Amino acid sequence: MTGKFENKVVVVTGGTSGIGLATAKAFSSQGAFVFITGRRKEALDAAVREIGGRVTGVQADMSKLSDIDRLYDAVQQQHAQIDVIFANAGGGEMAVLGAITEEHFQKTFDTNVKGTLFTVQKALPLLRDGASIILTSSTTSISGTPAFSVYSATKAAVRNFARNWILDLKDRHIRVNAVSPGVTDTAGLNELFGNGESAENTKAYLASLIPAGRIGQPEEIAKAVLFLASDEASFVNGVELFVDGGQVQI
Repeated sequence: MTGKFENKVVVVTGGTSGIGLATAKAFSSQGAFVFITGRRKEALDAAVREIGGRVTGVQADMSKLSDIDRLYDAVQQQHAQIDVIFANAGGGEMAVLGAITEEHFQKTFDTNVKGTLFTVQKALPLLRDGASIILTSSTTSISGTPAFSVYSATKAAVRNFARNWILDLKDRHIRVNAVSPGVTDTAGLNELFGNGESAENTKAYLASLIPAGRIGQPEEIAKAVLFLASDEASFVNGVELFVDGGQVQI
């Protein structure tokens, strides 16, 4: 069976769980050669088995430039060009103003901003003209969240990368867009809120704020990413596509 991304070369950073894993699976099911990254080898190996198809796992921390180089060395061993980059690796922890440490700030910006920047910049020699870049931002790019200011600032920065890079890359006809998920049922969400009854109550409360009446699923974000990467989005450039059940629109 052939798919929209048959024989396309796709890089998904942070592809071992949640949105990254769901998106890697979706690209693979559409016939792509998929490269995923993850920091932990055990999780990376498990993700490769789950994704199936023509997938390669590269152990890498995308906040480290040497690891980014290792990723693209692995791609070059098999392919001459990259068609799609989903710069998804990221994360964050809660810290209220007054309790923010330098370590918290540095870790969050290194992962979400530095990592995204150099994931894209170091790919430029391999990116084909007309390629598609999708960045993972967040609804927090425009919506305030208590104790989440550092993370929110990084995602606003990522969103603005898309605005600026479409100008830097216009002569190569490379599109750059940002996908901004809302509350999504991932392992990362559980890490924020913990497990048990308290976490479930928090999720229920968050769902009550969403017009769709529920939190999102990783597969729903993946569908948006594949749209932005596809020819169907050939005239979509520099946007922030909210996939949040309507939460930030009210």
